[in-house]
Amino acid sequence: MQPDTYYHIYNRANGSENLFRKPENYRYFLRKWEQYISPVAVSLAYCLMPNHFHFLIRVREEAELAAFFDLSKGFKPLESSNSSSRPLMKSSQPRARYDLLVSRQFSHLFNGYAQAYNRMFNRKGSLFAPNFKKKTIGSDSYLTRVIAYIHLNPVHHGFVHDPGRWPYSSYPVIVEDQASFIDKAFLIDYFDSKEEFISYHHEAKLRLQEIAAQFGQ
Repeated sequence: MQPDTYYHIYNRANGSENLFRKPENYRYFLRKWEQYISPVAVSLAYCLMPNHFHFLIRVREEAELAAFFDLSKGFKPLESSNSSSRPLMKSSQPRARYDLLVSRQFSHLFNGYAQAYNRMFNRKGSLFAPNFKKKTIGSDSYLTRVIAYIHLNPVHHGFVHDPGRWPYSSYPVIVEDQASFIDKAFLIDYFDSKEEFISYHHEAKLRLQEIAAQFGQ
């Protein structure tokens, strides 16, 4: 994952399990997301569903990542109980190193959430499907579609008829101006206004099956 690059991030639970069973699970995941991901990426949109999630992020610029990871020391050990793990040494390929460091933040998030979830529900084993998915966004058209797809996910899966009725997404954050770690200004500016943001989603809802098919989900 490279600096100043947009990504569609998504993953699901293992098998037929759910990632979120109670409202507190959704809230806790978002708190952990803010703790681990906000320092390395700007979150632009999200939707948490019972058994999967979607996020749109922009990885922070190289200087911001360097400051967070304190790369000037040239050395950052991996936090792992595996004694065979090697430290992240100063590399001649800094962009590859950023990819590893940012991905490590996601590992911290998923591991921390899974441990808390397992304790709450007295379960064991992995919770998330291995190797979370990340797709690079290289065009405005893809960016626009992925924003709509993320926010319309609860409609697509039949949980609500209006995206504003699903409390675990950034759509009501924008429409109702709720406090959030989401970069609300980006979305409003991207669509020119809140009214245009709402209008586009209403239009996209009419083409939801077509949009969902483009994502293969």
